[in-house]
Amino acid sequence: MQPELFKAHVAFHLTGKRLGAGLDTIDGLELRPALLAWYRDLTALRYDFPVVLVQRGRDEACVQSLSGVIDSIIHDAVPRDGERERFRKHLLRLEREIRALVAGGASGSLSALWDAAASRLRPGDESLEDSLGRARAALKADGELVDCDESMAARLLTHAWRTVQDQKARAFRENAGRLILKLTDILRVAHARSEAGQNEQSLKASVGTAHEDVFDFAVMSRLLTRALPKALLPGNRQRRIQWVLSVLGLQRFFPVTGGPTERSRAIEPYSFVFESCSSAVAAFHERLAELIEVAKAIAVGELEIEGHYLESKHDAFFAEFSEHMLGPKDFALFPDYLVRVRADTLQAAETAKLMEVLATGLPLKVLVRTDDILRESSLGDGYPAIGVSGARLASMAIGLNQVYVLQSSASNLFQFRDRILRGLRSSGPALFSVFSGVIRGAGGLPPYLAAAAAMQSRAFPAFSYDPSAGPDWASRFCLEDNPQAERDWPVQDFAYEGEERQRVSEPIAFTFIDFVACDPRYAGHFARIPHADWNGSMIPVGEGLAGETKGLPEKLPYVLMVDRNDVLQKVIVDDRLIQEARRCREMWHSLQELGGIHNSHAERLLARERKAWEEQKQRAGTPPRDAKTAAATPAAAPAAAATPAQAETVKEETPSDEAYIETPRCTTCDECTQINNRMFAYDANKQAYIASLDAGSYRDLVEAAESCQVSIIHPGKPRNPNEPGLDELIKRAEPFL
Repeated sequence: MQPELFKAHVAFHLTGKRLGAGLDTIDGLELRPALLAWYRDLTALRYDFPVVLVQRGRDEACVQSLSGVIDSIIHDAVPRDGERERFRKHLLRLEREIRALVAGGASGSLSALWDAAASRLRPGDESLEDSLGRARAALKADGELVDCDESMAARLLTHAWRTVQDQKARAFRENAGRLILKLTDILRVAHARSEAGQNEQSLKASVGTAHEDVFDFAVMSRLLTRALPKALLPGNRQRRIQWVLSVLGLQRFFPVTGGPTERSRAIEPYSFVFESCSSAVAAFHERLAELIEVAKAIAVGELEIEGHYLESKHDAFFAEFSEHMLGPKDFALFPDYLVRVRADTLQAAETAKLMEVLATGLPLKVLVRTDDILRESSLGDGYPAIGVSGARLASMAIGLNQVYVLQSSASNLFQFRDRILRGLRSSGPALFSVFSGVIRGAGGLPPYLAAAAAMQSRAFPAFSYDPSAGPDWASRFCLEDNPQAERDWPVQDFAYEGEERQRVSEPIAFTFIDFVACDPRYAGHFARIPHADWNGSMIPVGEGLAGETKGLPEKLPYVLMVDRNDVLQKVIVDDRLIQEARRCREMWHSLQELGGIHNSHAERLLARERKAWEEQKQRAGTPPRDAKTAAATPAAAPAAAATPAQAETVKEETPSDEAYIETPRCTTCDECTQINNRMFAYDANKQAYIASLDAGSYRDLVEAAESCQVSIIHPGKPRNPNEPGLDELIKRAEPFL
């Protein structure tokens, strides 16, 4: 490489300025990180979105993926095995058509979009018509179909919140209905035995007109009135019961039927969904007096039903009844307040109010949606503002100790639905911090892909903190859902065609730099190097981030990217973004420590114990272990637990005659595992690999390759030359070799 050219490259890396030729701008090239090259058309993939917000769904079933619904129908609705493959292919065509409709902006329920997609596929195909008709009849789940877009987080969380509130409402109405029924019976019996209940008109009304001429109701009234017991229902007790019935019938938290007045049947319930913390807190305090009154009425009603109310004891207690006598279980009987805010609209006062509310333990469930985690810092000068807004709020909320906290990119919300429900059911406050994936001018990346890239690159990692899960951080804090959480950056195999048209595969780390490279606003921090100038002084950015550079760099970090035609490009990056990536990595290290990964205290203790053990062995006359043996301690055990898919990444090239799967490209569609779940399995990242070639046949491999939506299964050559139908199978396998 020419020295002048290398100097120009170094100058750009240090200053961000292009001095000389051989440094092309990336503006307008529509570049994207190489690892994202496979995901240009999401409609062709089977993944978590769109999701169905199922009407009247219980627990996790309130949110289902479109792929999951289709798979259930394929599994349950085919009466004859001979039709299964045809039925499956027809349903997958329908699924893709529905996904394309949603991606194109169509909205509505699953059933409506199902019918719209089916009408576009059916004409002239009786076999397809039959499959879609039977599948439509088998469709059980229905509800709004939602793609991973700007509004998805709010819609999904609101739906899950309503599911939890509906469960609360059923429990409240059941309990209130029981109280109303029993207390009304007490009043009815008391009235029936009172003078008013035994007068001539009341007796006549109770018998009815059919036998009106048989009885002398005047004589009957005189006889019954003479035998009435005195003080059957004291006036004070009667007034208390009537007060309880009135409070339960007129409360606006969960309106119930069966109240004492017509008004109770037409009462307007409170709304509990707000767009700011201030308005939610104001509403909570406005309704607090009524909440206390309802809680008191329930307690009094229970005592009256059991006959345990003692005026000498309970009158004074309930006269002083206040919010201080209510615990978390009492507040948990009532609806939670859902607050939905956008991080970029949170001013300092509103942020302070939010943290104050969380600290005081009010039953608020707060969604903070962040749309742009790469917006320029308030410091200006081209710095991305990582670690601010929603991400900062989540970290601050964890420090309050008693707040349920969940942070996630929108792309992972379906996988987190159980944790979302757990947070919504928690008795205290909860904070849900979500990155929507909507980045201004994000190089054409769909929100799902941008959100997934943010999580992969550690720019917006996923974690949860559940204060009710246990007494310590190991129980409460979870970081394990991030890909390869033990690493600084996740590493995936990337396969491409080399200069001599050979297949080349190499591991690539997806770093914070890769994520920033998706945003055209930061194009000035990158420079494309023409292919003719590629040289040994360039190293992958993952390697460049691994060490600190002192003085002038000898190696320049580059990002491997592809253009709109999927041609491979190498793009060097300036030092400013390298420093930002290292800052992002340090923030990730802090989270790793909280999650028990590479915990410095544990590693220091382990080193101290190891040293003491070595010294003890030396004093006992045992030769010390050499450095290589000493390194093989339990602390290194996680490395040995690498999944088969990770183990495959160290291979330079897979033998052409052996079956293999391009595991990093797997979309977790379940196609192969449904064919043979012993031959095919999922690794820790929920991506498929071949668990055992001996667990199935070559036919299984070929059928799996044909059914794979992203064509990542390669059957190789048959291992058993005597397998039936081998000639046909080899022919079918040729497109996938």
